[in-house]
Amino acid sequence: MPTFDVVSEVDMQEVRNAVDQAAREVTTRFDFKDTDSTIELSGDEIRLHSSTEDRLRALVQVLEEKLVKRQVSLKSLDRGKVEEGSRGAVRQTIKLQAGISSDNAKRLNKFIKDQGLKGVQSQTQGDQVRVSGKKRDDLQTVIAALKAEDFGIPLQFNNFRD
Repeated sequence: MPTFDVVSEVDMQEVRNAVDQAAREVTTRFDFKDTDSTIELSGDEIRLHSSTEDRLRALVQVLEEKLVKRQVSLKSLDRGKVEEGSRGAVRQTIKLQAGISSDNAKRLNKFIKDQGLKGVQSQTQGDQVRVSGKKRDDLQTVIAALKAEDFGIPLQFNNFRD
């Protein structure tokens, strides 16, 4: 019986490279001069710090450009609130989301069931969803439908087995 897994993963090496590129660009750009703007990656969080809210928005834009160039989905970013710091400085924490939460897994399972394909079943296994079916074509139809729908998280499909 053919199966595949639906997962939501973030390539941390690409994120690290994008953060490094963005930090390098911030140090060389004229519009960030004397704004004390920084980008740091620690664990699964990206911390942004700047002197004004306007420069912080520009900092986020630079980071997003670098992430897109490295094919990291912006759906995996969970932006925190913009916090006020000392002397008018502002900071923001962006968390990286990996894995499929139980709520999203329920939505995925319901969506797959609503497709009405005969013999196709899905079940949650930890932070991924396994889809199995009798026919390979039905599973490819499910993949196409999942790609067309927006669940607010990046989805990847792996372990396709016949």
